Amino acid sequence: MQNIAEHMEVIGADGVHIGTVDKVEGNRIKLTKKDSGEGSHKGHHHFIDKGLVAGVEGNKVRLSAKADVAVTLEEEK
Repeated sequence: MQNIAEHMEVIGADGVHIGTVDKVEGNRIKLTKKDSGEGSHKGHHHFIDKGLVAGVEGNKVRLSAKADVAVTLEEEK
């Protein structure tokens, strides 16, 4: 997981964009605010648990869950 770096794209197992890495904090990947969505989610950082990471491919972090499932597993701060 040390290969995860700032500005990498986070994608679901289905290849759908979920967010962009802001930084890694402990066992979580902090996503940039610009990918936080709309409505009540807008302007908040979201976090993905590193346990969902299937691998790092080039400049992309691929998750083991499809995008629609991974988004429901995100934490807000």
